[in-house]
Amino acid sequence: MHNFNFSRTPQFRFGPGSIKDLVPAISAFGKKIALITGQSSLKASGFYQRIQALFESAHIEHVSYSMAGEPSPELVDEIVSSLRSFNVDAVVAIGGGSVIDAGKAVSAMLKAYGPVTEYLEDVGTKQHSGLKVPFIAVPTTAGTGSEATANAVLSKPGPEGFKKSLRHVNFTPDVAIIDPELMVGCPSSVTAACGMDALTHLLESYVSTKASPMTDALAESGMAHVRDNLVPACSTLAKDLDTRGAMAYAALVSGITLANAGLGVVHGMASAVGGHFAIPHGVICGNLMGPATRATIQKLFTVDPKHPALEKYARAGYLLAGTHFNTIENGCDLLLHTIDTWTRKLEIPPLSGFGFTESNIDALVAESSNKTNPAKLDKYELRLIYRNCL
Repeated sequence: MHNFNFSRTPQFRFGPGSIKDLVPAISAFGKKIALITGQSSLKASGFYQRIQALFESAHIEHVSYSMAGEPSPELVDEIVSSLRSFNVDAVVAIGGGSVIDAGKAVSAMLKAYGPVTEYLEDVGTKQHSGLKVPFIAVPTTAGTGSEATANAVLSKPGPEGFKKSLRHVNFTPDVAIIDPELMVGCPSSVTAACGMDALTHLLESYVSTKASPMTDALAESGMAHVRDNLVPACSTLAKDLDTRGAMAYAALVSGITLANAGLGVVHGMASAVGGHFAIPHGVICGNLMGPATRATIQKLFTVDPKHPALEKYARAGYLLAGTHFNTIENGCDLLLHTIDTWTRKLEIPPLSGFGFTESNIDALVAESSNKTNPAKLDKYELRLIYRNCL
């Protein structure tokens, strides 16, 4: 067993009805908040009105912002500028991973000066102090795990675009309220993409070169919940609270494991794609996971057939298939078959439907990385993965 570190997690309040704990959580910090939500789904669900009533009864003063798509540096700067004179006691983000990332960045930048791009990894030159306004995350989708991580991903898609993180260990939310009731109305296409993102987090952190016994145990638990609940959550049991709760748990665990073990080549490629195209992150991961996992397994069998990651891939394959361990080769085949089957069954749209073409591949390869992947894939192998996503 090698040495490892384990980062702090938020205070979690998990389960149906836990949204009622939002007001007490806010009150621990004060009575003035900035509320950031998605553009329409929360209001359509009726929860926005319920939350507003809770705020009114508790005399919580708030200023609200809504957003669509992934957060841009410009959006964060705009919200921070408008809040400078409001002196908020906390920032609350209720929505998908993009909304939570926006809230996380706003809470951090309220204690810093200058545009947020100056503090982004690989973009800016400034180091953030880690000071922030208290931050409460309330996810309404099950996928990104942003409610448990210390980074906020900001995007500026385009030919010269980027998708980079604002990161500090202190940016982990102070409180995360995870209520499956808020996820019941999530469309099947969003549920599918988010679920594939969570599965990617769990698998990549499981085989990561930085994995530990703690992250392994959590990843296995998360994958078991994905196995039993992802497809039903997108179809027959979309309104079942146990099913939604299981996927919420898997997403939460995936955030913890990625924060502590890191991610692999899928995310090293997904960030490059997200910097050039406005494609939902889960859709990118759903496309890349099969080809990238296949390429990694093939590379390991070629260069180091006794590599411990191969046994982990096999164990993940048997776990997701719900069968007993037999051979490493068979387990790896099961894993790849399961990923491919779910990608088809969940109707994850191809990247080509978003304007991605062969002509984009070389530029994306130049910006891609292996991160903590157990095998280092070369540029030729990365090109083949991208071609398989067309």
